[in-house]
Amino acid sequence: MLHRHWYGIKTYFKQLATNAFAESVNLKIQEIKRKARGYRNIYNFSIMIYLILGELEISKPTTNGQ
Repeated sequence: MLHRHWYGIKTYFKQLATNAFAESVNLKIQEIKRKARGYRNIYNFSIMIYLILGELEISKPTTNGQ
């Protein structure tokens, strides 16, 4: 088994990188899809992914002086 995976093992210790970031992004996208229970089109779904993964802060509009 080590012989079959030796290239990946060697690469990990050389670069100290894993696919954990990609897996976490994929998990968040799956959570968005579950929460929404479907979007009307792919555009709305992609916008929601950008909003949540981009960690944008959206506040309610305020009126001037009131």
